[in-house]
This record gives sequence, structure tokens and C-alpha cells, in this order.
Amino acid sequence: MTESKDSFFKDELSIIENLKNANIESYPIFSEKLDNIEEIKNNYSSYEDKEVKVAGRIITKREHGKASFATILGGNTNIQIYFKFDNLGEEKYDLFKKFISVGDFIAVSGIVFKTHTGEITVSANDIKLLSKALLPLPEKWHGIENPEVRYRQRYLDLIINKDSKKTFDTRAKIISTIRKTLESLNFTEVETPILQEMYGGAIAKPFITHHNALDQDLYLRIAPELYLKRLIIGGYEKVFEIGKAFRNEGISIQHNPEFTILELYEAYTDYKRMMEITEIIFEALINEVIKTPQIEYRGKIIEFKFPFIRLTLSEAFSLYANVDINDLKDLDFAKAYINKENISINKPLSWESVVDEILKKKIEPNLIQPTFLYDYPLPLSPLAKKKADNPEWVERFQPIIGGLEIGNAFTELNDPIDQFERFAQQEEVRKGGDLEAHSFDRNYIEAMKFGMPPTGGLGLGIDRIVMLLTGKESIREVILFPQLRKKD
Repeated sequence: MTESKDSFFKDELSIIENLKNANIESYPIFSEKLDNIEEIKNNYSSYEDKEVKVAGRIITKREHGKASFATILGGNTNIQIYFKFDNLGEEKYDLFKKFISVGDFIAVSGIVFKTHTGEITVSANDIKLLSKALLPLPEKWHGIENPEVRYRQRYLDLIINKDSKKTFDTRAKIISTIRKTLESLNFTEVETPILQEMYGGAIAKPFITHHNALDQDLYLRIAPELYLKRLIIGGYEKVFEIGKAFRNEGISIQHNPEFTILELYEAYTDYKRMMEITEIIFEALINEVIKTPQIEYRGKIIEFKFPFIRLTLSEAFSLYANVDINDLKDLDFAKAYINKENISINKPLSWESVVDEILKKKIEPNLIQPTFLYDYPLPLSPLAKKKADNPEWVERFQPIIGGLEIGNAFTELNDPIDQFERFAQQEEVRKGGDLEAHSFDRNYIEAMKFGMPPTGGLGLGIDRIVMLLTGKESIREVILFPQLRKKD
């Protein structure tokens, strides 16, 4: 049964009715040129004693007989408004006192001046209600403390918490800076399908949907990789995409099922060039966004020094896990090791599953300063090119900063026969019970048959970069509308 209007709005309808009885429109049409509040405050001398028109949401209201004050928020800046009976007249002053509340949107015309305390203020000579708020804003202006409320009602969080708004403004600058940096390196921005006939480009479990007209299942992409590399095959030499990816996996402080990823590919290069590009991107972010080479994250001081530290996976296992990574190929030895270290594995036991879990539990948390962890076992990297001097290993690295895995990069595999064999091996892994194993994409191999140049590829997690550079420990703090469990 559909809920009735009276039931849904309850007492709020009376607010609208009172305005109607007073011949006041609750939601009038409005389209007028406004002066920028931030500009007024930053260039006061140009606006002093001049008339302006500003608009915004009322965040404070103070009544004092025939002279009252309010503060309106417009964009990222607020400004004080002075309402005087003698300037406004009885009708307009009554409108402000009787019918306008904190949370409402108003437009005000008036003269710019400074109070005796030095506060830049607009002395109103006209006021118009633009939009009536039917619910009050949270009482405490200092913020909403409950994170669950902030995530579910992000609109309130953005109004109340200045830090939250700053985080998302910084996120926008980060993405913009990355885009400009890559364009300066002559990369072309492209778009590839989100709905895919065959998912791939990562080891992950996909979301499945159904296209009714085609009567076939499709997948939300887990990565744009295989389509971007088709463009390299097609003749593009430098491409990138910033967009959404989806993985049907657990939710944690570092994982959201819907996230934003940067992926780029450059022909005639390798993973060493991808290290250089990663450093170029972060140097731009340090210089243009956060404007300091030193940040604090999770209580640790991080210094952005270039070039980043370079450490092989084998070296890292010896240093931080006190084990030779090759010894873990012996599954009896591997099982004994993880039992001793209290490491649990939710996948079928294999060299790659053991290595991956030790990497997450014992290696990454120790890599605080910006580090490229490079050269990985082949089974962990079905899309990376083998090392020429050791075919059991591939040319792959992960940038790790503050103990946080930021991305992934390869010298891309461009041998279609080798790729076929790797996909076939992943199929066997899948049959063994690992549902995150890479899919067998025959169409991609067909494209590879036409020839793919030597290529370097890089993927960076935008959300994790934002977490790092804004000092946030949970991914939910840097995604405007994170995925949450449905409320009862």
C-alpha cells in the first residue's frame, strides 16, 4: 500500500499552509544574477558601501526586536546579513521574523559594510524566500558525530561538517590534477564499457545483471583493463580512463563494492616507466593539492621523497615475514608457516594464495614510506609479462604508502599464446573453488592475435589516494554515498 501524503509529511504540511495563508510562495521560481559571497569577502574594498545581491542557506538566526542578524552559507563561504525594520519595512521584516527559519534558502539585496567588530555584513533592503526547509538542521553546528548518520545523510554532513566538505573538494582537486598531469604527458582520455559481456582485468568476483532485450547476462566491470588494451592494439599509444569499477566482495574500511579507479596504458614502455609516471602523478598532487611533502597518516609521518623506495617482493618477505618466498612453494611448509603466524586463508591453499595473504598481513603494514614493491610470482599476475631472466616471476609492482596498497602496474603481457595458457590455468583455479580467478576472455585473445606492442600499464585507486592525502582511515569518509547495509 502506498503511503499517504499526510502520513509522510505529518506536521510539515501546516508549515506550507501557513506560508500560503500569508501569500508567501514556498518554492518560487528564481533566476537572477548573484554576487559571489567569497569574492565579496576577499575583495571587501571593491564592494564597500555598494549594493549586492546574495543567496544561500540560513545557518544562524538571531532576533533583537527591530534589528536582527542571520548568517547565510553560499558555496564554501558564509556571510552575515543585517535586517533592520527601518530598511526593510514592516512586511519584509515580518517575513524574516515570522516565516523564515534556520535551514531556509533566501535571497537578499543590500549594502556591504563592516560592523564595529570588523565583520563583513550585508545590510538588507530586500529579502525573498527561495526554498522552505520542512525539517530543522541538526542542533549542534559543530557537527554530526554519528558516522552512520553522516554516511546515510551525506547532504546534512556537507552542510554541518566543514571538514567533510573540504575532503570532497580535495577529492575533486586530486582527480582534476591527475587528469591535467596525464594530459600534459599526451595521454588521451577515453571511456570503455561498464556493462561487459565478459569481465576481466583483475582477480575479483563480479556483479551480474541481465539485459532483457538481448536476453543475456552481463557483468559490471571489475576493471577497464582489457578494453583499454584493445585500444592500444587499435593504434592508440597513450590512453587513460578515470571511472567506476565494481567488485562483489566484502566491505571494509578499505573496500567499497563501487569504487573509482584510474587506469592508463602506454605503448613501447614497461613497468619501470609506470614507476616514473606514478612518481610524476604524486609529485603533482603534492605540489598542487596538499602543498607539503610531509603528511601524517594513521599516526605515522610520511615523507614524499622522489624517487620512491624500490623493494622486491622477495626482499620484503625476508625483511618483514622472515621467510624465503620460494620456500612457500612447498605447501606443507607453507601450511606450517601460516599456522605458526596465525594467518588464515579463505581460498584453496596454493603458493599464490599463501603469498597474497602474507603480503597483506605482514608486508604491507610495514611499508609506511612511499615504496614500489616489485617482481611478483607469475600465478598472482595472469596479465603481466614474464621476467626475461626468471619466467616464474613477472614484471609487476604495487605502490604502497602508509601501509596502504594504492595501485597495481605491469609490463603488459602481449603474447596471445601465453595469454591463452594463463587464462586456461585460471580456469582450472576457478574449478578448484576460487571464484575470484580471472575469467577466460576469448575475444580479448582474438584482439591480441592482431598484434599488441610492448606496453606498460598502471592502475591507481582514487579513493585510497584521497584517503591517504586527506588523512582519512575509512573509505566511507571519501566516497560521497558509500554502500551501506539496508536499514530495517
